[in-house]
Amino acid sequence: MSVPVFIDVTEDDQALELRQFLKSKGAEISEEADEGGLVQDLAAIIEAVDVVWKGDEKDVESVMNSVISLLLILDPEKQEELVQSLSEKLSKTKEAAHACLRLQLLSNLFHGIEGNMVVRYTVYWSLIHVASSCGAIQQIPTDLEQVRKWMSEWKLTMEQKQQLLRLLYESLVDLKKSDKASKVMVELLGSYTEENASQARDDAHRCIVRALRDPNTFLFDHLVALKPVRFLEGELIHDLLTIFVSGRLSSYMKFYSANKDFVESLGLSHEQNVSKLRLLTFMGMAVEATEIAFGTIQEELQIEEEEVEAFVIDAVRTKMVHCKIDQLQRKVIVTCSTHRTFGRQQWQQLYDCLGSWNQNLTQIRTSLLSVSNS
Repeated sequence: MSVPVFIDVTEDDQALELRQFLKSKGAEISEEADEGGLVQDLAAIIEAVDVVWKGDEKDVESVMNSVISLLLILDPEKQEELVQSLSEKLSKTKEAAHACLRLQLLSNLFHGIEGNMVVRYTVYWSLIHVASSCGAIQQIPTDLEQVRKWMSEWKLTMEQKQQLLRLLYESLVDLKKSDKASKVMVELLGSYTEENASQARDDAHRCIVRALRDPNTFLFDHLVALKPVRFLEGELIHDLLTIFVSGRLSSYMKFYSANKDFVESLGLSHEQNVSKLRLLTFMGMAVEATEIAFGTIQEELQIEEEEVEAFVIDAVRTKMVHCKIDQLQRKVIVTCSTHRTFGRQQWQQLYDCLGSWNQNLTQIRTSLLSVSNS
């Protein structure tokens, strides 16, 4: 039996044809319209719609889009329960083969609902679930600025915002979108106050571990200021984070010697930690001095002399440090280095630097005016 094309008919007739089609596919649904009108008809149709997943994908798409089109013509106050029901159906079905289609259908539903309706929150939640399950998170909007805007429009409670951010974070992490995931987690942890920071203990712990584990993350200073992270002060995980924020390799080696089992329980690689701390230590040295002797690098980074040049080349590739090697004098000449922490002292240095540039530009402008007027 070919699927009917639900066009050029009234909404009631369209609902009736949907009922008849689902009945023909084996659904336990009456072919007669419900006395409650279109809302009740749609409730019954959505309840029975699972049978279409056993058929051809074109049938599924046609039926589901018809259901969505009927949903979208309802008054907003009548949509919410039905939209929630359909979203759950689309996100929880076990038909993995139709994941891309389910994602498209949810997207149609999401973009068809008025922007400020809170029910879009439910649809977006389902979108994330489905996109995550089929590795297609890049196909749905996850930009943090946009998500913030939506959460404001939907007037979500703080708990709803936190649940949504946590789900988005987990999905981005699973699909190795570490940069976006980090921003989402910082947003999540930043939503807690002194009074409820303890509730985010697990999130803070997880955030720290994943940041330390990420081979492309080298700066951790922004995590320390978050209230849930501050709540962990005095615990080993906070001590470890502090080392990565401002400590040197020697501090980590001492910590690891005393807490080897703890580090391994976090699923962290000791070798990767050492590699990262070597770079962080070198960054700190590069901020403090414009010339660093090979011998100093060997001692601080605990490497052999023949390893120094290869290390410096790798450090430059990260773009966290800009420098060149003076092989004759066995030293490294630093051009610039990223600050591991950025506090009052660094702001003052930036202010002084900008002031100096401004003064130099003023002098150049004065000289040019003098030349042009002569």
